[in-house]
Amino acid sequence: MASLRNRLLAALVTASVAVPASGAGGSAGVPAPVPAAVAPLRAATPAALSDELTGRYAAGRAAVLAAERTAAARGHRLRAAALRAMADPSRTFLSFDGRDGGRTVEVFGDLATARRIAVLVPGSDTNLDRYGRLHAGATRLREALGDGSAVIAWAGYRTPGTLSLDVLTPARADEAVPGLRAFVRELRAVKPGARLSLVCHSYGSVVCGRAAPGLDVADIVLMGSPGAGVPDVAAMRTRAVVWAGRGAADWIAGVPHALVELPFVTVGLGADPVSPGFGARVFAAGDGGHSDYLRPGSPALRAVARIVSGEAARDV
Repeated sequence: MASLRNRLLAALVTASVAVPASGAGGSAGVPAPVPAAVAPLRAATPAALSDELTGRYAAGRAAVLAAERTAAARGHRLRAAALRAMADPSRTFLSFDGRDGGRTVEVFGDLATARRIAVLVPGSDTNLDRYGRLHAGATRLREALGDGSAVIAWAGYRTPGTLSLDVLTPARADEAVPGLRAFVRELRAVKPGARLSLVCHSYGSVVCGRAAPGLDVADIVLMGSPGAGVPDVAAMRTRAVVWAGRGAADWIAGVPHALVELPFVTVGLGADPVSPGFGARVFAAGDGGHSDYLRPGSPALRAVARIVSGEAARDV
């Protein structure tokens, strides 16, 4: 434990040096208007839900376009171009907030009729300037799941920067927990019969681990996880099956796995989820790196699709 404490403290010092170089502006510095409030989903039938979703998607597109106009007016041409692409009528956002780097909830597939739903929770540096990675991964997972499925890219929190002090603590994850829990409750209320899973990448697995107690989901999938913010599966207090996988070339394997309580901050993200003592069911993730879990044709993508579909549970 002393060795882990020293490694975590060294990482804290390294990050404190890196933060000024990486900058605190960037994506968060692009202004955007306050989006209009939207009512929670309430429909009880697929037909009624489809109508309700049409309204929500229209409101989401309006929020994207409003952010695009603001970015263009302030001279942020690259952000404005990215937002114009996001405003394509084929894209479906349950919610959108362009402020402070962006918060988005995008649906891939027909949510109204979906029997299998994956909520994809991303990790560090997921913002409007780097949203393409999340969009691509969600698209591939939806394709792998096939008909009768939907994937929801839930970028609904202020993600930490990879080179930042925030990425070394569960603080940003704890900020995200109420929003993720509220979203899962809303989704479960309108899709009571669907198989619902959380698919959590990198720092997103800290969010899922801290949000897990009592969530009505079938599976919680941790991929490329630095830790889930808890010592083990039992501490997640969930009835869901917890899965973990890590690619052979993923640098996250070298992250110190511990939680250290310092006077004003908790440093570290918890035990290694693929270690035997953590208690997760480990799935084969192949030889990919940290950004390769949802790569086309990858073993990890196939494994996650089987978990979300319920096929993997039948093999245990």
